[in-house]
Amino acid sequence: MNFHLWCLYAVTVCLISATPGPNMLHILSRSVELGMRRSLPAMAGCLSALVAMMAASAAGLTALLLAVPGTFDALRYIGTAYLVYLGIKAWRAPVDNDATGAEASLTPPALSPFAVWRGGFTIAISNPKALLFVAAFLPQFINPVLPKGPQFVILVATFAVIETCCYFTYALGGLSLSAWLERPSAQRLFNRLTGGVFIGFGALLLRSQKG
Repeated sequence: MNFHLWCLYAVTVCLISATPGPNMLHILSRSVELGMRRSLPAMAGCLSALVAMMAASAAGLTALLLAVPGTFDALRYIGTAYLVYLGIKAWRAPVDNDATGAEASLTPPALSPFAVWRGGFTIAISNPKALLFVAAFLPQFINPVLPKGPQFVILVATFAVIETCCYFTYALGGLSLSAWLERPSAQRLFNRLTGGVFIGFGALLLRSQKG
């Protein structure tokens, strides 16, 4: 892979990864709920799902899967249902109206690291647009006359580094909201906004078409 092509790929991935989406919103909300350290498994879950899809793309499995009639629509409906579920859950998240100051901060749910990881993995793997991305976009940066294995390694590693940097950026943004969210009214507003955005992502995904 030549340096010019790699730079083009890196810039494109930066733009795609930095754009707000379900993964980044999930990381931000987990950071608000759990703090930076406890939200790390959520980042690992999102990233591992995306890397798994990229590995499947390298093996030609994603293109084969999307070639099966109805697969994209089925994944789209599943992804929409999960995003709407997350939106309703966030919208209805309880707020302690009697708490004030530090006592009013979001109470971290009793979640195991695996449960946090699973939530990140599920939200990333349930987005068929990510599957379409790795099946249609990634192969365009592969030089067919050169060994494909090393090229895929470079592309996946580059993606993982950029995606992780974006995760930490959004997580830090969540931490910066923590002081503001000490007020119950702010918590309620944050829950409504988060829930509404998740439902909005679900609606957009439902309206999306393959290709």
